[in-house]
Amino acid sequence: MTGTQRSSEGLDARRRKLLFRSWHRGMREMDLILGSFADAEIGALTGDEIDQYERLLEISDTDFLPMVTGEHPVPADIDCAVLRKIMASRRTMTF
Repeated sequence: MTGTQRSSEGLDARRRKLLFRSWHRGMREMDLILGSFADAEIGALTGDEIDQYERLLEISDTDFLPMVTGEHPVPADIDCAVLRKIMASRRTMTF
């Protein structure tokens, strides 16, 4: 897998930007985790979930990856429905 498998066609500008940012994190592992999640879910996220996702994308890869992989606990201030969806989608990923 080298990048998005989803077209941004039909997405509003905010979702297109989030899809792009999900695949262009800087750390390949996070590109794959967040990009795959965005490919599958970006079109179905609610407005509140989009807000949550934008906040999560502000976290640096070096801080975010250990949380997503379970190496570090998730701080209460970022624990949200979208993070739980990301973590659940990661468990079902095949590369």
